Amino acid sequence: MRYIQELRENDYIKNEIYLCKTKQMLTGKSGKNYVSLLLQDKTGTVDAKIWDLNSETGQYEAMDFVHIDARVTTFQDALQLNVSRIYKAQEGEYYPEDYFPMTSQDIEGMYQEIKKFISSVKEPNLKALLEQFFLKDDEFIKKFKGHSAAKSVHHGFVGGLLEHTLSVTKMCQYFAETHPIIHRDLLISAALFHDIGKMQELSSFPENDYTNDGQLLGHIFIGANEVSAQIKKMSKFPVKLEKELLHCILAHHGELEYGSPKKPATIEALALHLADNADAKLETMTEILNSGDPKMEWMGYQRLFESNIMRSTKEEHK
Repeated sequence: MRYIQELRENDYIKNEIYLCKTKQMLTGKSGKNYVSLLLQDKTGTVDAKIWDLNSETGQYEAMDFVHIDARVTTFQDALQLNVSRIYKAQEGEYYPEDYFPMTSQDIEGMYQEIKKFISSVKEPNLKALLEQFFLKDDEFIKKFKGHSAAKSVHHGFVGGLLEHTLSVTKMCQYFAETHPIIHRDLLISAALFHDIGKMQELSSFPENDYTNDGQLLGHIFIGANEVSAQIKKMSKFPVKLEKELLHCILAHHGELEYGSPKKPATIEALALHLADNADAKLETMTEILNSGDPKMEWMGYQRLFESNIMRSTKEEHK
């Protein structure tokens, strides 16, 4: 199998199978119709175009697995497939696990690290709240381990939510160690909870797309609401602590224009925002660098960073 990450300009692929994530019939400037596809395997996605509609030799739709013949080209510094033949693949011709992007980390190992953070929380109300979600709710745990953290921008793969949550929590632990004014247990709890709303905002694979709740409410509101609902079932949870925890979740995107209903008003909310933003951007940069030709020094202009990204020298340590 030729994985998308391995494709290079001018390659020709024949009878390869990919997951057709999206399919659109569009009209070009000349008035001629063409088909625009987004194809996926476990290493990433690639845009594809069908300029000659006779290339569609069989019926297929979005979310089908499809056979592809295509020339690899580039458009606006990104790879694109010029498809010469496409038709639907049949069950048994592919292994679904080859088409869903996966974390490179050990999922069970990461979950055990999450459990260690929970066991380190001393504040009894926060500890009980965390245990209710991450230790006692089997359905939540299963979904949390396998869910993505985004549709496409960062950690958009199986296990991505777990990987991102653990990374943010580790950064928050560092912030609490170096800035003793921080309420450590509050910050660690907020880090673990901050993105749980994404399990309702995004559908599971293979779709990994925004749900109606995701479009209408967003993961920040959803997550804060889930935590608030669970707190209401508990007795004697301190009111001020509840508000501080919910504020951290509501403010973790940092700015109103980035979807946060509130800007950070506490040092814990600020620390969580900084950790979340840092991990998201570093992972985004990592995915850009991993998706390109390793021989290329300059990766082209990247809208998310408003900069032409360069591959820096990496020293090899023996």
